[in-house]
Amino acid sequence: MKVGFIGLGNVGAKLAGSVLRNGFDLTVRDLDSSATEEFSRLGAHVARSPKDLAERCDVIITCLPSPTISASVMEDENGVLAGLSEGNIWIEMSTTDEQEVLRIAEKVHAKGAFTADCPVSGGCHRAATGNIAIFAGCDRTVFESVFPLLSAMGRQVLHTGPLGTASILKVVTNYLATANLVSICEALVTTEATGLDLATAYEAIRISSGNSFVHETESQVILNGSRDINFTMDLVLKDISLFQEIAERGQVPLEISPLLINIFQDAQDRYGSREWSPNVIKRLEDATGLVIQAAGFPSEILDNEPEAPGEEVLIAKN
Repeated sequence: MKVGFIGLGNVGAKLAGSVLRNGFDLTVRDLDSSATEEFSRLGAHVARSPKDLAERCDVIITCLPSPTISASVMEDENGVLAGLSEGNIWIEMSTTDEQEVLRIAEKVHAKGAFTADCPVSGGCHRAATGNIAIFAGCDRTVFESVFPLLSAMGRQVLHTGPLGTASILKVVTNYLATANLVSICEALVTTEATGLDLATAYEAIRISSGNSFVHETESQVILNGSRDINFTMDLVLKDISLFQEIAERGQVPLEISPLLINIFQDAQDRYGSREWSPNVIKRLEDATGLVIQAAGFPSEILDNEPEAPGEEVLIAKN
């Protein structure tokens, strides 16, 4: 299987690294030449364009910052669609709108190729070790074809159903993570205002019903002061806006979601679109004059679990 990977950003480079590390024939493409040069040094091929990459590969993966960029990479004159052949598979690993996936998939299918939307969840630290979770929305036959590749990139792989379902669930989980982050920020600042020790508060939350994946990761880099979780304000705002659009299409009158959008829009306006997302806490630090930091926490989150072959997550049936 010849694999092409387009998009070597914070997550994409780590996923592509897992593909290469597990012995696949890999061709890469990114606008950042330093990123492609590093992969070339490690043994990957480098494509001149998305079209060139598609012409060389059996499976083409895109992992890009926004639906607009993904559409451009697929549909431009020298885009992926121009190089697709019958039997190719396009895997969309970006966090995107399921309607965009379905729209572009029609053009992919017209070429006799196949599509799967396979976003990931679990943080850059788990993408680096091949232990991240992967959602896969596609026909079952397509899933079985690409499972060896997906299991090289992720520890837990869930077939979510038809094409587009994985993109919906990815947006849902990112919305929940964002709500959790904002509530953690409020909890930590309120705790500091009472004079309690923040390291003690971290452990109290960790061993209690208030614990979460977001607390165990993002709270640590908040307390360290680095706030470096490899995810930025603009990406959060994109993801939660996609969730709001899904709700609006379903005529669901949400209350928390619009508030989260307002909070992150304000944080982006204050601190910049490329600021690390946990620095949303600065809004409360600025308002109170408090500094939310404690000794003994890491500046970045690393995955200490050894890499293991991915397994399909099976859904219990009644």
